Amino acid sequence: MLALVLILSLGIGAQWLAWRLRLPSILLLLLFGILAGPIFHLFDPDKLLGAALLPAVSLSVAVILFEGGMTLRAADLTHVGPTVRNLVSVGAAVTWIVSGLAARYLLALPWPLAILLGAILVVTGPTVIGPLLRHVRPVGPVGPALRWEGIVIDPIGALLAVLVFEAIGGPLRHTAPLVAAQVARTALAGGGIGLASALFLSLLFRRFWVPDYLETPLTFVAVAAAFVGSNRLQPESGLFAVTTMGIALANQKSLVVHHIAEFKENLSILLVSSLFILLAARLDLRAVARVWPRGLAFTAVLILLARPLAVAASTAGSPLSWRERAFLAWMAPRGIVAASVSSVFALRLAGRGFADADLLLSYTFFVIVVTVIVYGLSAGPLARILGLANPGNRGVLFVGAHALARALARVLQEDGHQVLLVDTNRANIQAARLAGLPVLAASALSGFVLDKIELTGIGRLLAMTPNEEVNALAAVHFARVFGRSEVYELATPAPDSARKEKTPWALRGRVLFHPDMNYQALQRLLDQGYVIKKTRLTPEFDFTAFQSHHGGRAVPLLVVNEAGQAAPVTADAPATPRANQTLVTLAPPQSERTDSPA
Repeated sequence: MLALVLILSLGIGAQWLAWRLRLPSILLLLLFGILAGPIFHLFDPDKLLGAALLPAVSLSVAVILFEGGMTLRAADLTHVGPTVRNLVSVGAAVTWIVSGLAARYLLALPWPLAILLGAILVVTGPTVIGPLLRHVRPVGPVGPALRWEGIVIDPIGALLAVLVFEAIGGPLRHTAPLVAAQVARTALAGGGIGLASALFLSLLFRRFWVPDYLETPLTFVAVAAAFVGSNRLQPESGLFAVTTMGIALANQKSLVVHHIAEFKENLSILLVSSLFILLAARLDLRAVARVWPRGLAFTAVLILLARPLAVAASTAGSPLSWRERAFLAWMAPRGIVAASVSSVFALRLAGRGFADADLLLSYTFFVIVVTVIVYGLSAGPLARILGLANPGNRGVLFVGAHALARALARVLQEDGHQVLLVDTNRANIQAARLAGLPVLAASALSGFVLDKIELTGIGRLLAMTPNEEVNALAAVHFARVFGRSEVYELATPAPDSARKEKTPWALRGRVLFHPDMNYQALQRLLDQGYVIKKTRLTPEFDFTAFQSHHGGRAVPLLVVNEAGQAAPVTADAPATPRANQTLVTLAPPQSERTDSPA
C-alpha cells in the first residue's frame, strides 16, 4: 500500500513541480522514478505488481491511446493530413530501415534482433509527445501533425513489431503471405471492434439508456473490453481498436462527449505519471552502464539521421515551411509503448533461446531515457528559435464588447497583449471594429468559438456581459480551456440573500474587480464620466498615495507588472500594486489632469 501511494504521489508531485518550474514533466517523472527505484530502492515494480505489471501497463496504454484519440479532430487533417499519412507510412519505413541497420552495425546485434529493435523504435507515442506539446505549445500545423502521428503510429509500430517477431526464424517464402494476412486480420479486428464499440456507446448515450453518472464509468469499461476483446480475437490488435474508438467518438456530431473527454484526460495524466515512475524505477543502472557507449551512438543515429530522413521523405512537396519541417525533424521521443512492447518480446525471445534477448530491453530503455532528456530539454528553446513557440498565454478573451470591455481591451492591446472580443450585439461589434479591436460576431457559448477559433496566445477569459447567466456559463465553458484560475466574470447583483443563491458558486468564475462592481454599477460610473486610466506607480507616488489622491473613488481593474504581464484585480485578490508597476483603473474624470504619467 505504501509503495502504491508513493508511486502516485511521486507522479503527481513531479507533474506539479514541473508546472511550477516550467519544465517538461517527463524529465522530472524520469528523475523521480530513477531516484525511487535503482538509487534509493524504495520499491521494485516487478516484485510489487508481479505478473500483473505488464497487463496493467498494457491496459493503461490502451486508456491513454483512447484519450489521445479523443483529442484528434478530422478537421485538423485538412492541413496536415498528407503529412500525417506519410509520417506513419513512409516515415515509419525510413525509421525502421535506418534504426535496424544501426542496431546491426553499431550495436552488433544479430539480424533478427536488429530488425525487431528497429520495428519497436518506430513508435513515439502520446505518453511523451503529449506532455512535450503541452509544455512547448507550438503554433501552426506542427502541433496537430505531431499529435496525430504520436497516436496513430503506436498501433502501427506495435503491429510491425509483432509481424517481425512472428517472421523471425520462419522460412522467407512464408513471410509475405504472413504479413498480408496479419495486417488484414489486425485491421479488421481492431478497426471493426473500435468502430462497433464507438457506435454502441453513441447509441446508448443518444437514446438516454444510460444515466449521466454512469456514462464515464461505462466508457472506461467499454475501452477495456474493446482492448482485451480485440486482442483475444487477433493478438496485438487492441491498440488499433481503442485508437479507432477514440477517434470515432470524438468526431461524431450527434453526441456531446466533453465530460467523458475531461475524465479521460485526468485519468490519462494520472496513468502517464504512474507509468513513467514505474518505467524509470525498473531501470537497471548496471545494464545501462554496460551498453551506454554503443547505446549513445545508436541513439545519436536515431536523433540526427533517422528522424530527419523520415521527416524529409514524409514532407516532400508539402506546404510546410522549413521551420516547421525542422521542428518535426527534432521531435521523436520514445515512451511507454516502446518499453512495454520490448519487455514482452524480450521475454518471448528468451524463451526461444535468443542469448542476447535482454539487450533488446536494455537498448530500448536507454533510447527512451536519452530521447526524453534530449527532446525534453531542447524542444522549447528550438521552438522559440524557429519562431514556432507560443509567445505565452498573456492574451485575453472578452465575452462582451460594450464600452468598458472595449476600453480595457484597447489598454491591453496597446501594451502588446493579444485580445479577442466576442459578442452578439451588432452595435457593440461595429464599435469594436471601428476602434481597431479584433471582434467575433458569435455566441461565446457556441462550439464554433471553442473548437474553430485560434486561441493561441490567449490564456484567460473576462466574461463582462450584462447577463449574469451568460457570464457564468462562459466561465464554466472555458474553465477546461484556460483553467478555473483564469476565468473571470463580473459580480452578480445581490440585493438579498435569495438573489445570491441564484447562480451557484461552483458554476461561477472568479469575481472581477470588487463584489459590488457588477455591470450596472460599472455602467453608472461610466455614465457619470468615469474613464479608464493608466497610472505608473513610483516610490513617491505609491498605491496608498494613489488612493488618497482619488479619495478612494477609483476602481482598480488591472495591475501590469514590471515584465508587462497584466493581472485582473479580483474580489479574492484585491489590488496590491508596487512601485514601478502600472495600475489600470476606472477613475473620476476630474482627477485626469493630476495623475502621475502613465
